[in-house]
Amino acid sequence: MTYAVIGTGAIGGYYGARLSQSGQQVHFLLHRDYEYVKEHGLQVDSCNGSFHLDKPFVYNDTKLMPKADVVLVGLKSVNNHLLATLLPPLLHEQTLVVLIQNGIGVEEDVQRTFPNVQLAAGLAFICSAKTEPGRIDHQCYGQINLADYSCRDASLMQQVCADFNAAGVKAELVEYHEARWKKAVWNMPFNGMTVALHTQTDTLLKNPSTRQLIKQQMMEVVGAAQHLGVKNIDERFADLMISMTDEMTPYSPSMRLDYDFHRPMELHYLYARPIQIAAEAGFPMPRLEMLMQELQFLEAN
Repeated sequence: MTYAVIGTGAIGGYYGARLSQSGQQVHFLLHRDYEYVKEHGLQVDSCNGSFHLDKPFVYNDTKLMPKADVVLVGLKSVNNHLLATLLPPLLHEQTLVVLIQNGIGVEEDVQRTFPNVQLAAGLAFICSAKTEPGRIDHQCYGQINLADYSCRDASLMQQVCADFNAAGVKAELVEYHEARWKKAVWNMPFNGMTVALHTQTDTLLKNPSTRQLIKQQMMEVVGAAQHLGVKNIDERFADLMISMTDEMTPYSPSMRLDYDFHRPMELHYLYARPIQIAAEAGFPMPRLEMLMQELQFLEAN
């Protein structure tokens, strides 16, 4: 299959590079480092083995790219308004668009713009960063879960999953709502708390007070999900996320990097939207709402 990557950053760049290394035809859209990668290639420094793509297919305009069977969207959700222009040149009737993005509600909004396009969620469990041109630093983990949102062809989802596994990336097919809310169990506490307290994941868990607060925030997400009828999510899953984070290398999540580099933070889909959905269903999330308000203050200033 032919793959396209929109948003060749820490996440989209890593998964696209793994697919390319395994022999898949992958076309990368780049912005700031297009000229650099065109000349020097793409370097992935990975805990699972580093590698270099000498001559990747790179572009600075989707109008120059071939149509793709699968489009991996690694853009930050604050840039989703760009998809109305970026996506159409890449689409044919059966193209699957995989939104490898954080938050709740992203597929619903993209589907409104593209009512006939097949969509899936990509839930990345990975510590990865891109802080210089043409170089991705993959620190640990790397699994991606794929959740069907509006795909009309189950075999297409299975093939994408198989391609990831063949590329050395563990991938599984999961239920959509369960996948999105399970990802939020980690994202909502750790992304915001590392910004608000200007720290990393390990420090938050080493301090008894913030470790307790992280757990309480996680349980607000679990409670909201259960209230909305999401299955297979409970306190044991929150404990698993904390245990996995204990084992991670000290990590600055994407929102912390966005704040440090003076980029807009993904406050809408990571906080405002899930908090609103839960509230409309009768479940308040006071700790996470307070965290959102603190982040809104920091961004405004």
